[in-house]
Amino acid sequence: MQAPDKAKPVRRLHPCLRMGYRHPTMTAPQPIPPATGKLGVLTPGMGAVATTFYAGVLAARKGYARPFGSLTQMGHIRLGKRTEGRNPLIKDFVPLARLEDLEFGGWDAYSDDAYTAAMKAGVLDPRHIEGIGDELRSIVPMKAVFSHRWVKNLPDVDNLKDEGGTHMDKAEALMEDIDRFRTEKQVDRLVAVWCGSTEAYEEPQAVHMDLDAFEAGLKNNDPNIAPSQVYAYALLKMGVPFANGAPNLSVDIPAMEQLAVEQGVPIAGKDFKTGQTLMKTIISPGLKARMLGINGWFSTNILGNRDGEVLDDPESFRSKEVSKLGVLETILQPDLYPDLYGDLHHVVRINYYPPKGDDKEGWDHIDVFGWLGYQMQIKVDFLCKDSILAAPIVLDLALFMDLAARAGRSGIQEWLSFYFKSPHTAPGLQPEHDLFVQQAKLLNNLRHMMGEDLITHLGVEYYEEY
Repeated sequence: MQAPDKAKPVRRLHPCLRMGYRHPTMTAPQPIPPATGKLGVLTPGMGAVATTFYAGVLAARKGYARPFGSLTQMGHIRLGKRTEGRNPLIKDFVPLARLEDLEFGGWDAYSDDAYTAAMKAGVLDPRHIEGIGDELRSIVPMKAVFSHRWVKNLPDVDNLKDEGGTHMDKAEALMEDIDRFRTEKQVDRLVAVWCGSTEAYEEPQAVHMDLDAFEAGLKNNDPNIAPSQVYAYALLKMGVPFANGAPNLSVDIPAMEQLAVEQGVPIAGKDFKTGQTLMKTIISPGLKARMLGINGWFSTNILGNRDGEVLDDPESFRSKEVSKLGVLETILQPDLYPDLYGDLHHVVRINYYPPKGDDKEGWDHIDVFGWLGYQMQIKVDFLCKDSILAAPIVLDLALFMDLAARAGRSGIQEWLSFYFKSPHTAPGLQPEHDLFVQQAKLLNNLRHMMGEDLITHLGVEYYEEY
């Protein structure tokens, strides 16, 4: 595997990043300030994913459970040569905030506190929630910025900011929320991870192309500005790193990229890589590595949680479909391997089925061919719990985005692609979807931050004496 990509394409393709972006290979790492004090974690959206995240962290720090699925808490990192035997825990290697120092807050279109929302979501067994019930009840959602124009299938919302006024008025109200949370919770730093719903699909418009146009659009109530973009603007203006867990554009527009660099704030996204797409980024690199061809890949999802209800709307589903469909083409490179993947039929379906609740089923049928064109099949039936897979991603992103901010990194954090279906990159730069390449990128960034040698896996150094 190779060391992280060179920065030259970023500087050439994205003029606004020339203002402040520095790739890890360009300069020697600087000492990272320690994660002293409290870290506030804000989640726009306090449904199944966010409350499962809160509950898991609270349970782990009380010793009720282990943070399985979290790279920051459970993962080790190899340093130096294999013969050195240096494999510390990541949390002991880089200066991450401790679970004990996290404070939670968020916004939601429903007024339920985190305990009530967790019980309604039905992800966790009630006996796992009761021991942390008081802490969850104390997390009460702030009033949300919301529009049925962007999320149609959420009825009876009851916790919205004043629907009068402009987008800018709502952004300023969010900034007041952020400032109040910072003061009341006495946090030293803040990060935000989007845990809200999937918005209707949109292509970038003129209002998204630069910061001046976007701010004018906020004041003029431009209809192309989605609620998630109002959150993104407010958070970045307040110096809060933002990671986007949905396929919404949010920060994946030039205006927000420019704002992040100007404010010196990290951004990352988009769309948590959890169930079916996680399987695709594990299986497809292996098939390609062995030069096995693929005629077709049919994927269907069955889920019954709030996410499934939202995605039952065709416009919201289109956002998710685009996010899911891009993975295989990027990994398999049909332009380079037309005989293997040039005629691939890739189909994605999402079916809302309320009895499933949060127990999502991702079913894949893959038509594969090998030597002399002989046909084979792979079938995968992943019976997963969507929020159980997403919660540790929220934790890792919160801790790594805070680390990036203390390390002086701003703008797009492509090294966190490991966690996303549609990794955010500089315009014109193709994202990397292969999970194992993404992992190498992430770990090498951590090594660089701490002044350790990057790992190339070349291996010739072990045989030079022969």
